[in-house]
Amino acid sequence: MAGTAPSSTARKLSASRLALALATALILLFLVAPIVVVFPLSLSSGELLVLPTPGYSLRWYEDFFTSSRWLSATWNSFVVGIATMILATLLGTLAAFGIFLGRFRGKALLLAILSLPMVTPVIVTAIAMYFSLSLVGLGSTLTGLILAHTVLSVPFVLLTVLASLQTFDQNLLRAAASLGANPAIAFRRVVLPLIAPGVATGALFAFATSFDELIVALFIASPGQFTLPRQMYAGLREFLSPTIAAAAVLLILFSVLLLALNEFIRKRAQARGASPSGPTA
Repeated sequence: MAGTAPSSTARKLSASRLALALATALILLFLVAPIVVVFPLSLSSGELLVLPTPGYSLRWYEDFFTSSRWLSATWNSFVVGIATMILATLLGTLAAFGIFLGRFRGKALLLAILSLPMVTPVIVTAIAMYFSLSLVGLGSTLTGLILAHTVLSVPFVLLTVLASLQTFDQNLLRAAASLGANPAIAFRRVVLPLIAPGVATGALFAFATSFDELIVALFIASPGQFTLPRQMYAGLREFLSPTIAAAAVLLILFSVLLLALNEFIRKRAQARGASPSGPTA
């Protein structure tokens, strides 16, 4: 009797682990299956998005890289994404540092207000941005789109940098001041090197947020200013070409590259003893 109880417990534990593994595999399959389906569609030799494909060809990737519409949309996405990343990283890092050092009432309220773009429905933000930017003459411009995407991206940088600052020792600032460093030099030479992994992670999130964004782009950009997501949306409305699947595969691979870069930054920071944390993709 004494020997059967541990054996029964071990069998129950093994069965529960097997059930958990099976449930995990089914959930992963449910999440990944729609993404995997895009890959064979992008290699189809046919004119339509159908499975099974009539054959395999790279013609749609060739169409993507030789089409002025797709290349122009991709260029616009990179321009807007990089500009948004620079602005959001600058504003988010400074805001995080100010909140971290500040000693005032309402700090939690201020942080909540700055984080609102993360929780506000994008369609609401898009409508508000449309009317606000139109009032100052920035509607239907890439500049207006960059500013709108910056508003969406700043909270990601803010929270990521704030998380990195939690391990920062403020005595280092006092030591720098005692040695004659002004606040700007102290921030650049003391603070920034220590929180650089968190800043880099926030910058990646800002770029990814802008690069994949569609709703705000539909409202803010002019009819002739297409970003890559907007071009894909227009293609779905006009003609369902497999070039859209090829563009989707390239976006997926680019997202995987950004995730790998983020993981590299995180591991490098851990190796140096500074662990950046923040929102995950």
